[in-house]
Amino acid sequence: MRTLAGNPYPLGATWDGKGVNFAIFSLNATAVHLCLFDNIHSKKESARIQLTEQTDMVWHIYLPDVRPGCLYGYRVSGPYDPEAGHRFNDAKVLADPYAKEIARRIKWDDAMFAYTVDGPQEDLISDPRDNAPYAALCKVIDPAYTWGNDTPPLHPWHKTIIYEAHVKGMTARHPEIPKKLRGTYAGMASEPIIRHLRELGITALELMPVHQHMDDRYLVENKLTNYWGYNTLSFFAPDLRYCSGTMDPVQEFKMMVRTLHDAGIEVILDVVYNHTAEGNHLGPNLSLRGIDNLSYYRLGPESLRHYRDYTGCGNTLNMRQPHVLQLIMDSLRYWILEMHVDGFRFDLASTLARELHDVDRLGAFFDIIHQDPVISQVKLIAEPWDLGEGGYQVGNFPVLWTEWNGKYRDTIRRFWKGDGRQVAELATRLSGSSDLYEAGGRRPHASINFITCHDGFTLHDLVSYNEKHNMDNAEENRDGANENYSWNCGAEGPTREKAIITLRERQRRNFMATLLLSQGVPMISGGDEIGRTQNGNNNSYCQDNALSWHNWYLDSKHTAFLAFCRRLIEIRKNPVLRRRRFFHGRKIRGSEIKDMSWFSPKGEEMSDEEWQDEAVRCMGLRLAGKSATELTPSGQTIEGKTLLILMNAHTMQLPFVLPNHRKNLRWTLILDTVQEEPGKENLTMKGGDVFLLESYSLAVFQVGQNGI
Repeated sequence: MRTLAGNPYPLGATWDGKGVNFAIFSLNATAVHLCLFDNIHSKKESARIQLTEQTDMVWHIYLPDVRPGCLYGYRVSGPYDPEAGHRFNDAKVLADPYAKEIARRIKWDDAMFAYTVDGPQEDLISDPRDNAPYAALCKVIDPAYTWGNDTPPLHPWHKTIIYEAHVKGMTARHPEIPKKLRGTYAGMASEPIIRHLRELGITALELMPVHQHMDDRYLVENKLTNYWGYNTLSFFAPDLRYCSGTMDPVQEFKMMVRTLHDAGIEVILDVVYNHTAEGNHLGPNLSLRGIDNLSYYRLGPESLRHYRDYTGCGNTLNMRQPHVLQLIMDSLRYWILEMHVDGFRFDLASTLARELHDVDRLGAFFDIIHQDPVISQVKLIAEPWDLGEGGYQVGNFPVLWTEWNGKYRDTIRRFWKGDGRQVAELATRLSGSSDLYEAGGRRPHASINFITCHDGFTLHDLVSYNEKHNMDNAEENRDGANENYSWNCGAEGPTREKAIITLRERQRRNFMATLLLSQGVPMISGGDEIGRTQNGNNNSYCQDNALSWHNWYLDSKHTAFLAFCRRLIEIRKNPVLRRRRFFHGRKIRGSEIKDMSWFSPKGEEMSDEEWQDEAVRCMGLRLAGKSATELTPSGQTIEGKTLLILMNAHTMQLPFVLPNHRKNLRWTLILDTVQEEPGKENLTMKGGDVFLLESYSLAVFQVGQNGI
């Protein structure tokens, strides 16, 4: 085969229309061989070509006779010396860190490990067996795609409503999607899914990990899978398992993005750059570990044989190594520029900010993203914690970043559960969490508000179970969070008691209403709007089955709740519910009322004593319409409508005196969680009238356009 020197950039396998350039970084390798395979069933390579050129620690070669579709991997030589941090073993075929497609998934065998499994000295003795029959194989792609007039929707943060979903979970059981497209990117781009998202009012679809990931061996042996996908093998390749086969995965993913964009829906990816699928020191050699373990991973400090684990997954990427930072930034730019995605949610983002040991909000990772003209312009969401010491960093990320607000989740759950001493915290969370974000120069949209997400109970289960029920995960119910702030409303799991069922349905409406009436950016966990249940499993990461998938066969109560969610999102279009700046509790110019006011059931503003009273579980919030305006696409200014939100988490009905801030004031009831279906309120009351606020209920009143 003809060979030329090639170039050290770009990294990966790059087709230029005449041939393919291969480039791979390794600081400590002594030799690198490119292995070419005939097909995905090959048990050994058909060609092994040494890369003799090295520029700035990047090994490279150009093959003018290779075309897109070529399957390849690498063998990397060097010392096998775990105590010194090196785990080279050229008997192992490794995946290219920059591979744009993984054409063959891993098959488990002892040969996948660089050391002798069950050997006398654990991982200290190298294993000579060839893993070529079992290794992942990479594929050279032709990136050409007709994007046409694809344009990112560019929804501003304050108008954004996020829907977190799993590609397979959302589409696997939908009766209107052709069977061959269920569970795929094409299924996610299908008309029934897009119709559902648009009718609901979603502006951004946040996809759980779609990077090529791996199922751990112990899961496979227990007939389970890593369904969630937080176990990345390749940071560039869309996962093969979500490809329908009607086209290659890269093309199908691009088609999905373009179709969603045409519907006005942004695509945000949940990305896992904090660790890889290679696990701890007893894990397999799949890619980075065998290419240059000492460079790619955080090792020590006691021994270079072991890994620093801030993720709970066995390893942590080495963010202090420039080429590791380059790998992550190149991956992010690729997904923006080539795949046209609109943003990222960073799993365990605190890990990425650890320079030495402590989380550093001025770390290199943030510096690079902030100055990057591409990455800095998309939506950036942090999961602001990891499992290491000092890893809980809610409120501490810099400007440009939004955060999953775990404090919001816990406070809202505890309030509706009926816990005492929550109203002061609740008020802060409902108004955008200024205590967390304002001092750092951020806006209310920095708070990504959520009640539930993929990790934990679904909304249905949050009101149906006090305890987790994870026995199906084969870990004897030890996995998953123990503290969920959930309440089963009187019975654990399914029940026929009508009173319990009625209360659970009201609690679901309370939670969803609170979420969509709060300042900040709401995130709905996929399936909550149609009553998805996991039967009390709060850690369904390994359940690729009906337990995790959406059930689209809706009964009357789920249909009613879906209509309730749609109504809420319509109400949220009121500018006072999506302000770009924080409320300050000050009087509006030319008015006698404040932009935001809190009331007790007596119709008077809350006193200091009431804020601190452990027994208080009921209050009202008035948002002044004149405190918020928005511009329409035509340039017209829309003024908000004054709202009054009443919340009662007591076990008893309470009379609530409606505030009376001007003469002839009329309050119109526009939402009441006591009502099973929206649109049946039809009640107008005067300021000063008494409204009977039911136990465990939320009601919303509105004043007309011209009144504050």
